Amino acid sequence: MPKIRAAAVSFLNARPLTVGLEGSERIDLTLCEPSAGAAMLERGEVDLALLPVGALAGKDYEVVPGIGIGADGPVQTVLLAGDQSPVVWDEVFLDTASRTSVVLSKVVLAELGRSPKFTPSPAVEGIAAAKGTKGALVIGDRAFDVHKPHVLDLAREWNRISGLPMVFAVWAARPGVLAPEDVAELARAAHHGLGVRTELARQFAKERGGDPEKYRRYLTQKLRYGLGPYEISGMEAFLARAAKLGFLPEHTLRFADDQVKARRTRRVVSLDTALQKGADGERLDADEAELVDEKAPLLELGLAADARRRALHPEGLVTYIVSRNVNYTNVCTTACHFCAFYRPRGHAQSYVLSREELAEKIEGTIAVGGIEILLQGGLHPDLAIEWYEDLFRWAKAHYPSINLHALSPEELWHIARTSQISLEETIDRLVAAGLDSIPGGGAEVLDDEVRRRIAPLKCSTDEWLTVMKVAHQKGLRSTATLMFGVGEDARHRTNHLLRLRELQDETRGFTAFACWTFQPENTRLTPGDNSAHAYLRENAIARLVLDNVPNLQCSWVTMGGGVAQAALHMGANDFGQVMIEENVVSAAGTTFKMDSEEVERHIRDAGFRPARRNMRYQLVGAAG
Repeated sequence: MPKIRAAAVSFLNARPLTVGLEGSERIDLTLCEPSAGAAMLERGEVDLALLPVGALAGKDYEVVPGIGIGADGPVQTVLLAGDQSPVVWDEVFLDTASRTSVVLSKVVLAELGRSPKFTPSPAVEGIAAAKGTKGALVIGDRAFDVHKPHVLDLAREWNRISGLPMVFAVWAARPGVLAPEDVAELARAAHHGLGVRTELARQFAKERGGDPEKYRRYLTQKLRYGLGPYEISGMEAFLARAAKLGFLPEHTLRFADDQVKARRTRRVVSLDTALQKGADGERLDADEAELVDEKAPLLELGLAADARRRALHPEGLVTYIVSRNVNYTNVCTTACHFCAFYRPRGHAQSYVLSREELAEKIEGTIAVGGIEILLQGGLHPDLAIEWYEDLFRWAKAHYPSINLHALSPEELWHIARTSQISLEETIDRLVAAGLDSIPGGGAEVLDDEVRRRIAPLKCSTDEWLTVMKVAHQKGLRSTATLMFGVGEDARHRTNHLLRLRELQDETRGFTAFACWTFQPENTRLTPGDNSAHAYLRENAIARLVLDNVPNLQCSWVTMGGGVAQAALHMGANDFGQVMIEENVVSAAGTTFKMDSEEVERHIRDAGFRPARRNMRYQLVGAAG
């Protein structure tokens, strides 16, 4: 199979996206300047390019979803500079290496009421000529060396004008060229490159001199490599404004197909036998579990799961916990397609909770009998392990009885990378500071075909499971989750459950499992089947497949109380948590809320006795 011919910029900002393509079996990469790569794609010399966004306009190129190069504030390497203020410039020398930044310069200067003469010029010559009433555009690595009295950081200016991130480049290809496997290869390479940004910064410093820590901060804090809803909105706004001003033709974004449609050979198995095995507590293999997912009628599936629940929990109790979801920040760098909660750093709606705000939330939780804080947030580029240690020590010093059920595997992986320490040290230090247990968030679907499509910059399946394994080995307990309905197949959901079961065989660290359907409102990801029927099926399947996970939570937060009651008769034995606060799924349009009294009423009306528990599923007080 011939390789895809690709071109990408040679600047430092692109290295996290290109270093993982060295030796790729699918993509043959050539490095060049941005404008050169765009020209090569136009001439048909390459099939794919890390393309300046401005070069998309008027073309029928397909954008690779999920990956880009952008910023939501100052970027440091896309600058207009001169000896005097831009308001007096009568001529601007435009870096010939650029396309997008040339257009952005015109947009920003137009916003300032300026329309100087624009003269194409190589960057070195342009900055040398930027004297008096002359200015110059400089992009890429050369901008690190610009020292002029007046500098406009164009990413910051765009953010000020629009309130949105600026995306400078994306992978784009001629229509019909890329297979989903090629998109997956680009995502794999990006994931690898983002994990070695510290090493890339050090290598760059050796090549050209300078402070490696400066370059590391540039790669990890100034640049954004995700292409989620806000970044796409920024792209669309930039293209629309440039078109309105006459700098570009009008354009509608098109995206490449990123859904790998692989199939595996499955042996012939009996559906009736598989259902009976599951009901009896015998282990289902991959073929049986996948067949049950695809073919089992809901009623028969529910009866089998209910039989298994009654065998595991014959006492007729349904447990729940009084806790509060606290999202300490909504700033996140991964830009997942399915997320309506995250905001870029610098966005008007971005936040990091103060100690005063956290204290109010914790005290409010304790006042209604709460015993746990479920603390999760986005992947904030500026928060290293010291910030979390200080937070946990503060919480334990002031509220020692509260269980800190905190930080998903994705967050822990991010903290380790951001802090440049091992995962083991990260967990040890957080436990010493007060971490009690770990939620199962960020799992989505533990199959890399799906993860690369819906969240290409999140940790991989193996990395998610590795965090859980290390945590379990250190004595922490955790939950496990599945968010489905994102266009995955039965085989992907089956892989997810079997990977969890495999780790549970080894560590016995999962106390419970919960699943829920993707909530599509306010997101850009087209949903699969996210109906109550699909939820009840997956709930029941999980009870049959996860024979070594003792507890199954229903998800009334996303599905509502009535569906949750049905789930109690289809495998679930736990009603989850009293939802004092929830922000992530509610950002996608879900609004279900219950207090303790309402939770207990739902449990009793379903024919069970309610009982409060802690995270380890030990009962707290007498059953109702």
